Amino acid sequence: MSDRTRVDEFLSSLLAICRPLEAFEMSLLDAHGATLAEDIYAGERLVLKSGSRIRSTQIGLAASIGRDHLPTRPHPRVVVLSAGPDLVEPGKELKAGEEYETNSWLLTTAVREVGAVAYRVHTIPDDEAQLQAVIEDQLVRADLIIISGERHDDSFDLITRTLSAMGEINTVDIAIESSGRHNFGVIGPDKTPVVTLPGDPVAAYISFELFIRPMIRTMLGAATIHRPSIKAKLEKAITSSGGYRSYIRAVLSEDGKSVLPLLSQGSSTQDEQATLSDANAFIAVPEGDLNITAGSDVTVVVLERRYI
Repeated sequence: MSDRTRVDEFLSSLLAICRPLEAFEMSLLDAHGATLAEDIYAGERLVLKSGSRIRSTQIGLAASIGRDHLPTRPHPRVVVLSAGPDLVEPGKELKAGEEYETNSWLLTTAVREVGAVAYRVHTIPDDEAQLQAVIEDQLVRADLIIISGERHDDSFDLITRTLSAMGEINTVDIAIESSGRHNFGVIGPDKTPVVTLPGDPVAAYISFELFIRPMIRTMLGAATIHRPSIKAKLEKAITSSGGYRSYIRAVLSEDGKSVLPLLSQGSSTQDEQATLSDANAFIAVPEGDLNITAGSDVTVVVLERRYI
């Protein structure tokens, strides 16, 4: 366990390689969805606070005080790249040993939900040179690059070797149950931040929520970068390995007072992702907690206010 990097340590390392994007004036319609870079006053009254997301009501308020532009931090441009010889695009027929490419679709739309511009790229490289050419082509339009391979070590190693030849890259194992290795660092002439995520879609999404989302929120200059966490009563007992931190998919009740863990009905990728699709929260289980009984107070990371 000592060889694994703690969640907070890894997040600190990632936040150190990204920074808020440079602010500039945007027209009202273009500013929609971006982050306000300065406080806005109507006379001496503060009406819009720096770091807030600009929504339709803020656009209306700005117009009402005569503003046709707002100082904003632009939407970060995030390239989501998947690489692997056995990953097949959805809509095509699978052959023996192949699986549908899932992560780039999951991660690209997750990036958009945070408020960034996302570009999806799927590649099947034969060697480092081919993969490097693909990544270099994306650097011109990227403020952040996310790379996901398949579940096999050869894909991760190919990505690691390629990135190491392009910049300063570190490889770590994260102290999260059922997670995997991650790369992070900066590449290219502009030292563009890059992070690689595990091949398993559920593990990749958990890493996205814990690490990538705060990076994008930081680049947006947002006032808060983390999902809200609350305490709730556990409706059903859960078991953890106890060695590492766990994030269990769950449904938070409408009143926010209780939370139901979601357990897969099978072992297939589709079964695992069905529970991820149903979840509106994660139960954060600390290291050392092996068995948590029903009725216990647990920490819940709220993903969205959606209920099933």
